[in-house]
Amino acid sequence: MLPDHAASGSAAPADAFLSVVWATTSPESGRFSAGERRSDVRDLVDRFSELRSRGQGYVEVRLPDRELPRLTLGFRGDHAVIHLIDDAEGMSLLVGDGTVPVDALVDVPIMDDPAEFTGDFVLSVDHAWAVVRSFIQTGAPRDLGVWFAL
Repeated sequence: MLPDHAASGSAAPADAFLSVVWATTSPESGRFSAGERRSDVRDLVDRFSELRSRGQGYVEVRLPDRELPRLTLGFRGDHAVIHLIDDAEGMSLLVGDGTVPVDALVDVPIMDDPAEFTGDFVLSVDHAWAVVRSFIQTGAPRDLGVWFAL
């Protein structure tokens, strides 16, 4: 997992100066703001940290040089779900990491609506965030785990 370095004087993570395009839940309104923003990864890390401190959120991420692939991360509490959109009509779910039993049901926000997922597709928030960070560094989502086509 890639650490998020706090303002403790430690070196910035390797991806800190990479550019990324993202849209997230607005911390002010609690609603998804579909307007994309291009920034370095530090701004996205800051926004994710703010959403995490509020207990839930939704994030969409892509690389600046292409519309697809795109990852989405919805989370509530310690549970998260990641979707991969890799072509105009294709979507997949990342298989879960065993954080919850496969027959458990977990609600996470997808855009502005709660969505229910079985434990088959639930990850810990830390694991899910590490997947997003790896995607930003590599641009190769298929290498980040097992995907289930929807």
